[in-house]
Amino acid sequence: MSAFHAAYPGVELDVAIGNTREAAEAVLSGAAELGLVEGEIDQPMLEQTVVGSDRLAVLVTPDHPWAGVRRLEAATLATQAWVLREAGSGTRSTLEAALRRAGVDPQTLSIAMTLPSNEAVLAAAEAGAGATALSESVAYASVAAGRLVMADFTLPERPFRLMRHSERYRSKAGDAFVEAVG
Repeated sequence: MSAFHAAYPGVELDVAIGNTREAAEAVLSGAAELGLVEGEIDQPMLEQTVVGSDRLAVLVTPDHPWAGVRRLEAATLATQAWVLREAGSGTRSTLEAALRRAGVDPQTLSIAMTLPSNEAVLAAAEAGAGATALSESVAYASVAAGRLVMADFTLPERPFRLMRHSERYRSKAGDAFVEAVG
């Protein structure tokens, strides 16, 4: 967004933050022209373009039982407390889908806290409230500082999607943004 603003200084970016479901609803209702999400949206009225990707990581404190365990087994994931994003977030839905593919019912997780932002989840996980799964890029500073470590459990890469309503007005600024990130 910074690079776009530098290229188009006359365009004001009005950014709102929400989970995947909220972003899709904003684009569908016309409250937003564009949406950037990491979760899957099954909505035929939304055109979706993949514009990047990242990977979720299972994160724990350095003194957590999973820290340093070589190759964490999927069945072990239900044995410890978790701090997770809310239902409707792309992070939560990506984790739950990965767990199902690994043979773990997400309902068996012991969820200590459900929080509405990555920052809140990071703070709770760093305080020892439980394991979490967040984007590697979101957790980078916490891992680099040694406040969290990545448990040895591989989660799949997930795409970032740019959403746009297929039948609404398209501004020139929106077109330029789509071109810049696409």
